[in-house]
Amino acid sequence: MEQAQEGQGSLPRTAAATSPENPWPLRVLSEKLKAHIENSPESWVEGQLLEANVRNGHAYLVMRDVDVDYSFSVTVWASVMRSLDSAPEVGSRVVARVKPSFYAKTGRLSLNAYDLRPVGLGDLLARLERLRRALFDEGLFDASRKKPLPLLPNRIGLITGRDSDAEKDVIRNASLRWPAVRFDIRNTAVQGVNAVGEVMAALRDLDANPEIDVIIIARGGGALEDLLPFSSEELVRAVAACTTPVVSAIGHEADRPILDDVADLRASTPTDAAKRVVPDLLEELNGIAQARHRLDRAVRQNLERESQRIASLRARPVLANPHFMVQVRREDLARLSQRSTYSMRGSLARGQDAIAHLRAQVRALSPQQTLDRGYSVLQLADGQVVRAADQAPEGTDVSVRLARGRLTATITTSQLPDEGITA
Repeated sequence: MEQAQEGQGSLPRTAAATSPENPWPLRVLSEKLKAHIENSPESWVEGQLLEANVRNGHAYLVMRDVDVDYSFSVTVWASVMRSLDSAPEVGSRVVARVKPSFYAKTGRLSLNAYDLRPVGLGDLLARLERLRRALFDEGLFDASRKKPLPLLPNRIGLITGRDSDAEKDVIRNASLRWPAVRFDIRNTAVQGVNAVGEVMAALRDLDANPEIDVIIIARGGGALEDLLPFSSEELVRAVAACTTPVVSAIGHEADRPILDDVADLRASTPTDAAKRVVPDLLEELNGIAQARHRLDRAVRQNLERESQRIASLRARPVLANPHFMVQVRREDLARLSQRSTYSMRGSLARGQDAIAHLRAQVRALSPQQTLDRGYSVLQLADGQVVRAADQAPEGTDVSVRLARGRLTATITTSQLPDEGITA
């Protein structure tokens, strides 16, 4: 007993401390795994039941993920089974409150379920609506993010089920509209647990091909559960990240998976997708014919209009007799020259009359005119004009300015007006 305890005490305490010389017994690893796993908290999980075996009141289930091929064994003990409203059924979609359980003797990991509830249609719709609202708030549905489709794609990538009606509808209708259309087809699962993974793999492959101008994801109609892969958040985000325009053609007009909202174009049916992606050759040829007809008519109308304009120009007198315009301008110049000469002469005559009138006025007001009437001007020797008798007393020599010439005189008598001399 003491030797066993010593051996147990010499074992490494952690997995990192083990070595080829000092390993753990398998039971130690199993016991440590069991203690670690069973310390995990309970959690709610969702999946689809692949197996449902009920024995002795206990249910032994196999639950698989709804999007990828992952599965787990689930045990529902009889005490829990008695609290359920209905027994688990194969193919049903459920949510379960589970806790991991590790059976150390065989190393078997399973889940113990303490509650099991079927997922109804209303629950699915509510969950999809919450996801739709979250993606909308994130901006994945914004029109600014959507890429325009090419006018005439070089090659179309088609993701659809193998030998499906959707594939036939897209190819047939696209070929009828544009016979030279080319497809790169990827057949994938379009429902079930493998659908999301296969569609995403095909999407990545086509998006990486530079020859692919547009990608169509097509599927025929079906129940809500059948179309759930096309509302997968993982697939929706993969489509949003594509650099190539993506067209969603899932189900019928009434079907609305989340893929429709994030795709660059939503087609109501696979047939509608074919019509939206490629143009109709007959319509294009008809459009070209109409355009050529309109262009021909416009050219003819323009030629006729310009011909009429040339004929009208040629009929004008200036073109019929080019010298006529020169002659008219010459006469205009002669007439204007004559008018300017007459105007200048009239202005000169009026100017001369005005000068003569001003000269007469100046002369009438000049001192010379006064002298011409017999008056004279007396000036002292210094040139000062004598205006009063006291300025020239007796014996003063003065100069007398007449209308013509000057006289020199001596004042013999000088009297002021108040002495009897009047002006």
